[in-house]
Amino acid sequence: MLKKQQLYNQLKQHIQLQHWPPGTVLTQQQLAEHYGVSRIVVRDVQQALLSDGWLEPHGKAGMQVPGFSVTEAQELCLLRLQLEPLALQLAAANMSFSQLGQAEDLLGHIAAHKHLAPYQRGELNWQFHRILYQSCAKPHLLRLLDQLHQQVSRYLGYQEQALAYADTSAAEHAELLSLLRQGDTEQAGKLLVSHITEAGNLLVQLLQKQQGAR
Repeated sequence: MLKKQQLYNQLKQHIQLQHWPPGTVLTQQQLAEHYGVSRIVVRDVQQALLSDGWLEPHGKAGMQVPGFSVTEAQELCLLRLQLEPLALQLAAANMSFSQLGQAEDLLGHIAAHKHLAPYQRGELNWQFHRILYQSCAKPHLLRLLDQLHQQVSRYLGYQEQALAYADTSAAEHAELLSLLRQGDTEQAGKLLVSHITEAGNLLVQLLQKQQGAR
């Protein structure tokens, strides 16, 4: 029988792969039967995914897989542009070679495992960014970024699949790491802004194109 964390990961993956497409209503009974778990486990996992923005309430019967919104994608990008460069700027002075080594190892792991599920790749990508930001010594800022990532990751996984964006993202991560190793904090910050902006613009264009085709 699946445990809570296993069901959480599997349901996240199935939402990202659109096994459960946007608009699908998921009841506790339905998920319990589909995944072979108790309704108590389903209830707890649904609440966690609701908190993370991967599900939304739907009447009394269950929860619904949310759609992708141009407005929300733009807002999430705007928040990232405000918070992440700030975190990097504050962290740069305290960043150790050990942290940079951890970040480099993580990039190597991602590159060596081409068949990771989208949600797994998204989590590892966030871990890379999180390592770079963790020395900012601002726990509230880091907490906000962790919460923001949960909202962003659903979009980024979707974007990777639709736009084959993984290679571009990996190259920019490697360049960011190189600049930080050189101590070029200013250029690293500019690259981070460009990295977030370009990903956000491509995602918005994709969503606008798909919504316009309906």
